[in-house]
Amino acid sequence: MIAHLAAAAAAVALSPSAAPGVTATTITIGGTVPISGPAAAFGSVGPGANAYFQYVNAHGGVHGRRIVYKYLDDAYEPAKTVLLTQQLVEQDKVFALFDTVGTDNALAIREYVSNRKVPDLFVGSGVSTIGREHAKYPWLMGYLPSFVGEGVMDGRRIAQVTPRAKIAVLYEDSNFGKDLLNGLKRGLAGKAKVVGEQSYDPNETDIGSQVARLRATRADTLMLFATPLFAIKGYVGANRLGWHPRVYVSSVAISPDIMKIARLSATPRTVDGSISIAFVKDPTSPVWKNDKTVKLYRSIVARFLPGAKPLDVYLYYGMAVAYTMVDALKHAGANPTRDNLLRAATHLNETNPFLLPGIRITTSPNDYYPMKKARFVRYRHGLWVLFGKLVDARG
Repeated sequence: MIAHLAAAAAAVALSPSAAPGVTATTITIGGTVPISGPAAAFGSVGPGANAYFQYVNAHGGVHGRRIVYKYLDDAYEPAKTVLLTQQLVEQDKVFALFDTVGTDNALAIREYVSNRKVPDLFVGSGVSTIGREHAKYPWLMGYLPSFVGEGVMDGRRIAQVTPRAKIAVLYEDSNFGKDLLNGLKRGLAGKAKVVGEQSYDPNETDIGSQVARLRATRADTLMLFATPLFAIKGYVGANRLGWHPRVYVSSVAISPDIMKIARLSATPRTVDGSISIAFVKDPTSPVWKNDKTVKLYRSIVARFLPGAKPLDVYLYYGMAVAYTMVDALKHAGANPTRDNLLRAATHLNETNPFLLPGIRITTSPNDYYPMKKARFVRYRHGLWVLFGKLVDARG
């Protein structure tokens, strides 16, 4: 009898359902987001994703299991990301990591998660290193369009529309900012000139001197390759100097609530006409007023995030990436293992209704860029307006 019980216990321990973070009724995942610190605007990605998971749970969960999502505040500091990720894996015993927000934050843990063979899926980055070195670090996958690709898109458009432009670049001194800058130069192909480059550290409080140096170049085009707080500071700094160049702003900084702050803090003249790229539907735009997914977004916010502002599109983005995570969990099967989840994540072919029409999420074991297309948008009178066709965003 004792032998039979021991054999049964061993079978349960070795069964796929005994994977860390998986019980008969729940599946626990975790991640880090900057709820505080210089990139706190991104913090709402966590609550947005969690609200979508709660919506899924209310409709039966995934293979009958509720998703439990633990997201911790790393304040956008890679060192904290490392410690909190270790806590999630070793103490909280999460099944997988999800949507680590921030490029350097994700890069700081990719060796750890690959050594531990813990999937860290759909991280909030489009840095080229993740896609390029997927064979070495297969357990971490990005989600955003390639940052190099975004820079290439901007550069090609400038070369085509304003080939004599004199370009000034304000960029974050990180892999994120450097990828955008390198992509810009590749896209320009020598047809327009970068006359000034200034970097900033995410922990700086004042970038007035950098903006002043860029203005001194007499550039007529300003690239804000920055996170939301520093994009706002860039607009404000230019306005204080009476400088009103054409502005291209990184797609990570264009949530309508951020642009509203920039518009109020600087002037409409400084902000209106800004150009960026988009890949999700804008739930604040009248274009999507009657869209089923945007209506669903608003209903999820009302039910699971009472008091939250639907204007915060980082909430919406959180739901978009959560949709893809749910898709991967479903394809991992009724008895998920970490290996099965990684296999599912590297074989996606998804129509995500939160994204712009025509953009699909596709992956393979040799393709760690889930999102490959985007569209240009122009900021006018407090709204982002789509223009042009879908553009290759891979660079």
